[in-house]
Amino acid sequence: MRLNRDGLTPVGAIARGLLAGAVGTIAMDALLYFRYRKGGGNGGFPRWEFSADIHSWDQAPAPAQVGRRLYDGLLQRELPDDRAALVNNIMHWGYGIANAAVYGVLAGSLRTPRVWYGIPFGAGVWASGYVVLPAAKLYEPIWKYDRVTLAKDLSAHLVYGLTTAAAFRLARRFRL
Repeated sequence: MRLNRDGLTPVGAIARGLLAGAVGTIAMDALLYFRYRKGGGNGGFPRWEFSADIHSWDQAPAPAQVGRRLYDGLLQRELPDDRAALVNNIMHWGYGIANAAVYGVLAGSLRTPRVWYGIPFGAGVWASGYVVLPAAKLYEPIWKYDRVTLAKDLSAHLVYGLTTAAAFRLARRFRL
């Protein structure tokens, strides 16, 4: 395994990216939960975070729907309604963590990755959703959303990107 200038291996970069992605995902979720509470939501954070109020596929958001389609397509079996919340959590967390593993490889190849690199990273993750999800008929095309909705979604992804970049930079200092 080759080391970069700092002694960081590709596996080390991926591991730090995975860790940073978990931190970035929880930061994004904290912002989304704050907005939920500010908007009148009264559920506690664990209940909200783990999708406790999702009981069927009709209630399930896009991450769960993507996971359902993957499962159904790969295994040729339908998931029951009571799996919607679990699949939503797996897909949401898995997507945030997996994207950060890619970030870890890219940022890990640099001498000094900057925290501000999280801005284009977060924006890229946000934009990719507005390409893939409309193609899957899970979102409308981006031009059908109002500016406020897009700005809220983008800002949450920027929090994810910046927090992921900061956590990666910090994790790079430690031996895992």
